[in-house]
Amino acid sequence: MPSFDVVSEIDMHELTNALDQSRREIKTRYDFKNSNASIENSNDIITLIADNDFQLQQMQDILYKKMTNRGIDIKALNVDEIEKSGMLSRQKITVCQGIDKDSARKIVKLIKEKKLKVQSAIQDEQVRISGKKRDDLQNIMALLRESNLDLAIQFRNLRD
Repeated sequence: MPSFDVVSEIDMHELTNALDQSRREIKTRYDFKNSNASIENSNDIITLIADNDFQLQQMQDILYKKMTNRGIDIKALNVDEIEKSGMLSRQKITVCQGIDKDSARKIVKLIKEKKLKVQSAIQDEQVRISGKKRDDLQNIMALLRESNLDLAIQFRNLRD
């Protein structure tokens, strides 16, 4: 029976590359000259540090552009509010991996509303969808791509 998994993952190696490219661009840009602008990364949290909010916004735009060029979906990022401490402004960006239970339920509900002959099951941080016809599975993939989920979703493990 054909099946596939709906997951929300980010290639951490590509994320590291995007962060490195962003750091290099910030070092070479004239508007960041003689500033304390930096990007720090620890586990799944990216911290942007700058002298003011405008530079922080510019850094965020640079980071998003580099991530998009490397094939990372920005929907997987959870941006916190800007924190001001002394002369510096900080902003934390959390990288979300996996599908939480509420989002998994939304996906299952969307699939059931379509009324195709497929089964969906929530397994840890992914949703497995299986059916008798490959065309039904492809219709489900198209439905999930078009839906406005606040997740970066990928399809893995397509089996016949």
